[in-house]
Amino acid sequence: MPDRLKKIVKNIGITAGILGVVSIFCLLLQSVSESDNHVPLLFVFAVFCISRFTDGYLYGILASVVAVFCVNGVFTYPYYEINFTITGYPLTFLVMFAVAFGVSALTTQIKNQEQIRLEAEKEKMRGNLLRAISHDIRTPLTSIAGSASGILENYHELSEEKVMELLNGIREEAQWLIRIVENLLSITRIGDGSARIDKQEELAEEIVSEAVGKFKKRFPDIQVDAVLPEEPLLVPMDGILIEQVLVNLLENSVLHGNTTARIRILVTDEEEQVKFSVEDDGEGIKASVLPKMFEGRMEAENPAGSDAKRNMGIGLSVCMTIVKAHKGSMKAENREEGGARVMFWLPKGMESENGN
Repeated sequence: MPDRLKKIVKNIGITAGILGVVSIFCLLLQSVSESDNHVPLLFVFAVFCISRFTDGYLYGILASVVAVFCVNGVFTYPYYEINFTITGYPLTFLVMFAVAFGVSALTTQIKNQEQIRLEAEKEKMRGNLLRAISHDIRTPLTSIAGSASGILENYHELSEEKVMELLNGIREEAQWLIRIVENLLSITRIGDGSARIDKQEELAEEIVSEAVGKFKKRFPDIQVDAVLPEEPLLVPMDGILIEQVLVNLLENSVLHGNTTARIRILVTDEEEQVKFSVEDDGEGIKASVLPKMFEGRMEAENPAGSDAKRNMGIGLSVCMTIVKAHKGSMKAENREEGGARVMFWLPKGMESENGN
């Protein structure tokens, strides 16, 4: 079934369901109450709920019309007969219709404003990412070009040791560029936030193992410990994207922890969600940096070395984007015993990204 048709069916179901529940409630009240003054208020409330939980003006307006005729023709005197000529009825129901129409318009406007706000936040994040990527790509490319030119122009004057040093630098910068491209591809897969994340139940142990394996190829001297539940834990996710989140967090722990020698990954089953935590024994995160860690514009704190010139926020902002696309959440903090801890939570439900 196409997404548009699913949305229409969903909205019709919500409208019919809410009106049906209110109608049944009014019928029950008829048997225990002699007054019917509560009926118009209940149906106005029903229209409010319909306007809140459906898309656009149409369903709220249709519900307003249905509510007016239900109240007049079924649930108020004269019962089961439409009659707008009784004293007070025309004004009462005109006011009710106006209120219902206004509520529908207002709630729809609020939802539109919220959508505009979310789009503005996405544009801000996209701009931050583009600025960060422009800086990050320029630095390694300049280094690669400089090292390659040095080798080509001074090959016979350079010692073998110096040539190997320059070639090793080129390789490291190329590896960093690969990571940047992988992050860009992840953002492209997610798109503007409306793309559907293809979730499959993945073993948390396998995802962690794959991420650690990739990380160890670049940082073989860093000790990584994984603490996993005793029982196999299946988590609905896009395995490739979550694996990249873990790799980004592991690399940031080394590149920006400065003194990091050991990293621990913990996976915890928390009933309705699963918590992933990456902890290191480095220098931790400055308090001034914590609020903007995931905005894509945080500069490294250590000015020494080529890695420190790069923007550490880009990988973290990509992580945040991926986790949010999974309907999860993310948080960073400093550990009391030293070092930093970055955590993210993924829901266990198999709902798609768009909630269908």
